[in-house]
Amino acid sequence: MAIKRGSKVDKSFSAASMTDLMFLLLMFMLIATTLINPNALKLLLPKSSNQLKEKPYTTVSITADLHYYVETEPVSYDNLESALRSKMAGAEDPTVSLHCDKSVPVDEVVKVMNIAKDNGYKLILATSPK
Repeated sequence: MAIKRGSKVDKSFSAASMTDLMFLLLMFMLIATTLINPNALKLLLPKSSNQLKEKPYTTVSITADLHYYVETEPVSYDNLESALRSKMAGAEDPTVSLHCDKSVPVDEVVKVMNIAKDNGYKLILATSPK
């Protein structure tokens, strides 16, 4: 009388479920990285060899044609201070990153610096690396 085994264990490995997971992770990363773009304005920033790694709370941008933006919302210069106050309400360490085009006159940059100083905000001037 011969004793037979009823079930045999399949020793092969199926990678189908692993490829599905990798595909889903790849799609998630592609979608997530396209959504992360805090400064969507096209500006030619001045060049600098010093770069800070501090994370600003919000950004102010000045385009070459002197339009002001708080993050991506257009604001006039007259409403800039109130827009910054509403963004910075409740912030522990309010830090503003100033993104301005190379061709913006220094007077316009100083105006924004004065608004930040008057309200007690730290100001970082954004530059591109050399």
